[in-house]
Amino acid sequence: MGPRRSVVDYALARRATLASVFAGHTTVADVCDAHPYLLRAAKFHGEATQTGCPICRKSKLTHVTYVYGDELGRYEGRVKQSPELAEMATEYGEFRVYVVEVCQSCGWNHLASSYVLGTGQPRRGRGTGESRSRRGRQAQASE
Repeated sequence: MGPRRSVVDYALARRATLASVFAGHTTVADVCDAHPYLLRAAKFHGEATQTGCPICRKSKLTHVTYVYGDELGRYEGRVKQSPELAEMATEYGEFRVYVVEVCQSCGWNHLASSYVLGTGQPRRGRGTGESRSRRGRQAQASE
């Protein structure tokens, strides 16, 4: 996988949220509110970690990774795993990756990090919004 650019680590926000829960300012129900689709994505597409859940302390957290970018087209907003990210980083110019940590036991979820991957060069042809047939018609019209 290529170098990660524009990395944002949300560890401080995570610590603040946990401190608020442990101080009693925020309820556990407020932070253990994972959407059923997120829990399903964690179960079937997530990547297991060795980090324990900070709320229930029963199970290990799972990372669910989403990708977004103009060049991705129909693949935008989908869950991807690390091997797929490595392949995508060589195919697309730029896309943003969001990693969410999820506890499948209690529903804790928090944005862990985000970063940009890609070649850094705009992708030509596919993914630019123009169909091949339209480009072909334009080329014929200019002849």
